[in-house]
Amino acid sequence: MEEKETSRKTDIRKLTGIALFTAIVVVLQLLGSVIRFGPFSISLVLIPIVVGAALYGKLAGAWLGLVFGLVVLLSGDAAPFMAVNPLGTVITVLVKGALAGFLAGWVYSLLAKKNEVLAVIAAAVVCPVVNTGVFLLGCLIFFLPTVTAWGQGWAEQLGIQFNLGKYMILGLVGGNFLFELLFNVVLSPVIVRLIHLGKKN
Repeated sequence: MEEKETSRKTDIRKLTGIALFTAIVVVLQLLGSVIRFGPFSISLVLIPIVVGAALYGKLAGAWLGLVFGLVVLLSGDAAPFMAVNPLGTVITVLVKGALAGFLAGWVYSLLAKKNEVLAVIAAAVVCPVVNTGVFLLGCLIFFLPTVTAWGQGWAEQLGIQFNLGKYMILGLVGGNFLFELLFNVVLSPVIVRLIHLGKKN
């Protein structure tokens, strides 16, 4: 009986924690949509996704990433892509968020028993790398003609020769990715403390 009661309290605590992180993801993404480097907003939500995935597991990380994707779609942040290919936009945005959260949680769980600081740093790196990597893959699969046209305009403005790969790395994701990666890695010690606090409560 006591075991069931303890298990029920643990489940309630976990659901409450995931709900809290879900709210944080929504608020941070809405706030982050006004901060821009280049044409796209910065993803401030990757930190709570990493912390949530570390505390509650890879499925919770996938859920938080999925919520991040839903907010991106509903806020109009993906509007330039939605106008070109709605289905491709929905697939890319939802998959990149969910996979980033899932893999961050998976990497954390693999390394946490050996070295928690290393586990947090690895998860904090994996999350933006996967988020950006799936975005670039989605661009190649669903938006290649559009991205090429944007890139040619970008190259003309800068007076340089057009190169699709260079445009995708520097023009589409360069500043955003570096900011997200640095933000996550620099805040890794904070993430560790949040995880310890979460485990105590």
